[in-house]
Amino acid sequence: MNVEISHLFVSPGHDFKGRHGKGSLDHGVVSAEEIECVAGSGVRGDRYFDYKEDFKGQITFFSVEVYEAVKAQFELPELKPSAFRRNVVVRGVALNELVGKRFAIGGVVFEGSEEAHPCYWMDEACAEGVEEFLKGKGGLRARVLVGGVLGKGVGELVVGSEE
Repeated sequence: MNVEISHLFVSPGHDFKGRHGKGSLDHGVVSAEEIECVAGSGVRGDRYFDYKEDFKGQITFFSVEVYEAVKAQFELPELKPSAFRRNVVVRGVALNELVGKRFAIGGVVFEGSEEAHPCYWMDEACAEGVEEFLKGKGGLRARVLVGGVLGKGVGELVVGSEE
């Protein structure tokens, strides 16, 4: 099955984590043509790189279709896909179906660990009500099993067996 990677992002710092009651920060989100995925560590340069052993969110995926639905539902034509702070934005794949499965894109192998649950900061980053809207479709958190470089464009998605 083909999948399109439309956007790649690296977030060098935590804007929201640990900020409850303190307000958000702005470390920025860096758009990239390609990202380096390191087995067991995550995305080089990202805030969660080498975060902790066997971390479930070494890399995160988000759906272009959900991004477009948020823009339409909340009338946010200027909303950028970086607002969701996910590493890889893809078109053409049901991300929740990858939870518990190994999958590969361009030779890089991942294991879907869980849904990337939206948090209340989504209402600040996007618009009031986006957190609720994203429940059940907030993206995918995954581990990097075999590293490599992931680039924008159309590639083959190969889904392996459940673990």
